[in-house]
Amino acid sequence: MRIAIAAFIAGGSLLFFLPEVPSGWFLGCLLPGLLCFALLVLGVGNKKFTNIINAILLFCMGFAWNANYAETRLTNLLSEELEGVDLRIEGRVIALPQSSPQSAKFAFEISCLSSRNSECIRQPKRVYLSWQPAWRNSEKIPVVKPGQRWRLLVKLKRPYGTLNPHTFDFERWAFHQDFGASGSVKTGQLLMDKDIRFTEFALRMELARWHLREKIYSLLPVDARYAGVIIALVMGDQNAINQDDWRVFNATGIGHLISISGLHVTMLAGFGAFFAAFCWRRRSLPLLIPVNKVAAFAGFITAFIYTWLAGFQIPAQRTMYMVGVVAYALWAGRTPRTFDIWWWALALVLLIDPMAPYTPGFWLSFGAVAAILFAMKDSTALFGIPTGKENDSSWMRRSIQALGEACRVQAVVTIALLPITLFWFYQVSVVSPIANAIAIPVVSYIVTPLSIVGGFLPDFIGRWFLISAHASMEYLAIMLTWMANWKWSVIWAKQPEYWALIVSMVGIIYAIQPGALRLTWKYRLLALLPLLFLFFPKVHLSEKRLRPGDFRAIVFDIGQGTAVMLETSNKRLLYDTGPIQGSKDNAGQRILMPYLRGRGIDQIDRLVISHSDSDHTGGGASLLKEVDFKSMMGSLPSNNSLLNNLQSRKVPSIPCRYGQHWTWDEVEFFIWHPQEDTFFQRHYSQKPNEMSCVLEIRNRNSSLWLTGDVEKQGEAEINKRITSEALESIGDRHLVFMAPHHGSKTSSSEELLAKLNPNQAFAQNGYRNRYGHPHSSVLSRYESRSIPFHLTPSTGAQIWHFFGSKNVLHHFLRQENKRLWHR
Repeated sequence: MRIAIAAFIAGGSLLFFLPEVPSGWFLGCLLPGLLCFALLVLGVGNKKFTNIINAILLFCMGFAWNANYAETRLTNLLSEELEGVDLRIEGRVIALPQSSPQSAKFAFEISCLSSRNSECIRQPKRVYLSWQPAWRNSEKIPVVKPGQRWRLLVKLKRPYGTLNPHTFDFERWAFHQDFGASGSVKTGQLLMDKDIRFTEFALRMELARWHLREKIYSLLPVDARYAGVIIALVMGDQNAINQDDWRVFNATGIGHLISISGLHVTMLAGFGAFFAAFCWRRRSLPLLIPVNKVAAFAGFITAFIYTWLAGFQIPAQRTMYMVGVVAYALWAGRTPRTFDIWWWALALVLLIDPMAPYTPGFWLSFGAVAAILFAMKDSTALFGIPTGKENDSSWMRRSIQALGEACRVQAVVTIALLPITLFWFYQVSVVSPIANAIAIPVVSYIVTPLSIVGGFLPDFIGRWFLISAHASMEYLAIMLTWMANWKWSVIWAKQPEYWALIVSMVGIIYAIQPGALRLTWKYRLLALLPLLFLFFPKVHLSEKRLRPGDFRAIVFDIGQGTAVMLETSNKRLLYDTGPIQGSKDNAGQRILMPYLRGRGIDQIDRLVISHSDSDHTGGGASLLKEVDFKSMMGSLPSNNSLLNNLQSRKVPSIPCRYGQHWTWDEVEFFIWHPQEDTFFQRHYSQKPNEMSCVLEIRNRNSSLWLTGDVEKQGEAEINKRITSEALESIGDRHLVFMAPHHGSKTSSSEELLAKLNPNQAFAQNGYRNRYGHPHSSVLSRYESRSIPFHLTPSTGAQIWHFFGSKNVLHHFLRQENKRLWHR
């Protein structure tokens, strides 16, 4: 059975390593499948041969199942000609929205889509919409809830997101959720407040979740800081939790508690089973159906309903399926092995959601349970329930034994999940054992039960349960915040490479194996030594190390803005920090920090800020909180908030000036603009773009120019500075040129391009940005000179390698790491 499930999973997994669904997938799976089926029917071969045929058949079925899953999603895409135009759509809200009086984000099922002169079409079926008031419009948006039918005026685009190493992949998420487009709402008309058919169980559950969320908000005080935590514990919606609180929870290692865990589902399933058994024992009912069967069925139904109320998250699904397998076995009169239950749950999760392995919850949930089942199969007193010689043990001895087993379970889970945690989150909490020892009982046995009971009881009494739960969480958060602020509370590490994961997991399997610890603890500790490879940032087997004279440039897919990181063999420089959107969302937090953490980088030798525009400085404040910058240079006014932030942190800061130069590891750096007499002042005589800091980086064979947003006036000044002597110093180096100002029509002058004659060029732009960058005239200018022009919306992040003794190499993430969802 286990081999059969593994074969099915392997066949399905193969598909997601391909860049597209093979055109002949149906025949490719059908013919081997039919052959294997015929051999099974004819009974050819012995038992071993039959097992092999079974495995091949299930492998083909797994591939076919996932190919159909992927093809269905790839056909649910918005036509390219409909991108960016006003469309009228009619349909329903089909999931719990992220909503507030100022904005809403929600999944929308389209029943009719039309442009001005087109007929009604139904493609794509599902889209993801954002609704915000028009700029400078203080009006609140309407209440959006599941089951409503709307007629909306929208602008849509095909699923697109920035693509960088170690960062969130929006296109993969949209593919997973089956969204054929995303877009913004201009206006809307509510047609029906509730349009839900009797048979639409999932949509009814989403509406129930919305009512439950609104009830919790209404019963808690308006200023209840941890209302989002209470909602997450009751129904799995984590969107309202403050980011500062998430930082505390992750730093103390209790983030896994702030969600619907298997323990919550098991607890409620147990209560449902107990209540059903209590009721069914009356009179002669057990003669009809045994009590234990009724209790098992009631436990599964309770788990099923609560899993849907919790948003059908993977940990809840896994627990529900395990409860279901146990209930089925009891009704069938079978006694399943513990790992068989785990395998069946794994198969069912992947059957319903083939992309579950692309989420951390999948690995953490199944990994934790697998570790416990493997390590504790010889346990005799887990959770204080003795299974051996009850009569020979005192209550005190059993309690001590149970405590020891519980501590071992916690140690097993912590050790087993360490590689997975580092792979997904790049951090390990040092204080996690202490924090969890306190938080697990408080959250699991006080906060969560009070929250669930308060959420489902009538308002007049439920209010007091919810207030008590919130007060308990507040007191716990005081202690957690204190622990999170310890300087050594978190160890950050680079994302482990696959070889390090495999080696460490082999050691972990030996270290957590069942058996007495007294005689084998030394060998178990030795087996954990490979874990040290996970914390060595210098160990890179898959990444070519830079030598003196080499340098690397990472051109981030940052949207409409600029951020480029430069690396020599021992130094790092960051050129600009990307854009900011609104008051909270910025590229530093969303793109640059995940990348730096994934690489294990916590120190940068120099920050260069080209100029003061927010699409170049927006991520700076977030980076300064986490990264140690040794120095800064840039073109900023003296009252700029980023400059003031740097100076308050005592980071040495100097203005950019033409003529500045330095050398790192045999790589030279030159400043070409602005003029020599520039300094930090309140107002510049030129607009910020023309003050952009223009930086050239060169080695023996290559030259890279980073130009910020410099325009024609600045380019003319640079053109004058590039004398014949300067051109001789550049020589015949391979020149890679950043198109100034994202390729606007006011930059990339003919004179500058003629003088530098770059071999290649690139620009960082937002996908379908409102500025029209790069301008068509600029594109034709580069094309007329046969200069390859690489745009980040098409390439994703660009990684350029400039070797001292070789040609320039480049890797474009969107093209080289393409998957099904990167359309």
